[in-house]
Amino acid sequence: MQRRTKIVATIGPASSSPDVLTDMIRAGMDVARVSLAHTPRAEALELHARVREVADRLGANVATMIDLPGPLIRIGRPAASGVELVPNETITLLPGTAATTAGTVYVGYEWLLDEVRVGDRLNIGEAPLVEVTEVAADRLIARVLVGGRLTGRAAMRLPRQHQALPIMTAIERDELAEFVAAGVDIVALSARTGADLDGLGLTPIPTGPMVFAKVESMEAVGNLASLVEHADGIIIGRGGLGLECPLEDLPHLQKRLTEDCIASGLPVVTSSQVLDSMIDASIPTRAETTDISNAVFDGTSGLMLSSETAVGAHPALVVATMARIAGRADEQFDHRNWSGRVAAMRMVGLDDSDTAVTDAITIGAARAVDELGLRTLLGISATGFTVRSMARFRPRAQILGVSKNPSTVRQLAASWGVTPLLYDTASMDYEGKVTDAIERAREAGLVEPGELVGVVAGIATADHATDTFRFVRVP
Repeated sequence: MQRRTKIVATIGPASSSPDVLTDMIRAGMDVARVSLAHTPRAEALELHARVREVADRLGANVATMIDLPGPLIRIGRPAASGVELVPNETITLLPGTAATTAGTVYVGYEWLLDEVRVGDRLNIGEAPLVEVTEVAADRLIARVLVGGRLTGRAAMRLPRQHQALPIMTAIERDELAEFVAAGVDIVALSARTGADLDGLGLTPIPTGPMVFAKVESMEAVGNLASLVEHADGIIIGRGGLGLECPLEDLPHLQKRLTEDCIASGLPVVTSSQVLDSMIDASIPTRAETTDISNAVFDGTSGLMLSSETAVGAHPALVVATMARIAGRADEQFDHRNWSGRVAAMRMVGLDDSDTAVTDAITIGAARAVDELGLRTLLGISATGFTVRSMARFRPRAQILGVSKNPSTVRQLAASWGVTPLLYDTASMDYEGKVTDAIERAREAGLVEPGELVGVVAGIATADHATDTFRFVRVP
């Protein structure tokens, strides 16, 4: 069986060359992520263009994602090599956005000195931890409890934060506008509520990019319904969540978030320390292998690699390792029980709304395809909505997401189990679109003459619903 769980890989200094990008795409990268918190604007735009160039040359369908800094307290950007914090050393923390250097960390939060007390412990990034030993008029003095390397504009978490930060600065809004103009496929933002996502002011898909909400705070967890309503996808930021909830609660929170979001039809990406040991090592730990497999069994749409591919020793090997582990777990995925659980969640309170119509059609399609043992389920969609609605049931059949919109085809690279296909059709009527879509799938060698396939689509242009399912024999 082809791997169904998608791989999001972060592009950075270790993976920025065309040769390494080529190897990563061949190894299985589905989405290329660039973090604007760690990559300057000009360099990030170059990386985005380079990914597109390499993918086009290889004939590969790879989505691009930019990850916005978001409403988080962040340190001043250190040199590209980063700054090492050593346990028990003393460091100085200063309010401001100047570059962080050895022994001096600048913090972009003007109320830092007012809100921090002696004895407070401050997390910087996902690992380093410092304890404040002195609060002076213009600086904090702290002792490093847990060391680690600071790279990019790492986030800092305070024990108490009274001032809410804006979603984006004016400079960050300019950065976003440049990437939208460049045709980025996905925009990710650490969000607290759905209003944060609306605040981006982006045109809805397919004209604009997909918007993924990064859930990495308990405030975001509490507002999950609002985020699901306004987002096109969810990223579970386990690094941030693990700093705000008891560690023993994190695995259960991850499971609940995954199921709830996917049941709503949103792709869900699991992130943070997925293959952390492979930043240096050539093989993962057994615990990491088990963690990846369990995330797949929980139904995650994709898994995100961060430092492993951005600054690690062998980015393509990491992607290949992830692809191998996730692909093996996909083989053992419990398709029937998962589909039944999601169907039961969606059957509650059905009415005659567009959402209920989509639920009824896709639930029926998932069951019918499974009962008949069909090999292929084909979704025709301008925006990708129909395909994503179908993918949430995790059918055993291959899902072909067919669209005439190039941006939709790239965005579908982030959806579980979907093989995206771009097709040309001059047909305005439903029958013509189905005929053209099946012909494109046959040309690609994905369906065979005489094969019975299931086809889902939305016909009624006045409604935003998946309203049709039928069986078609491939000519």
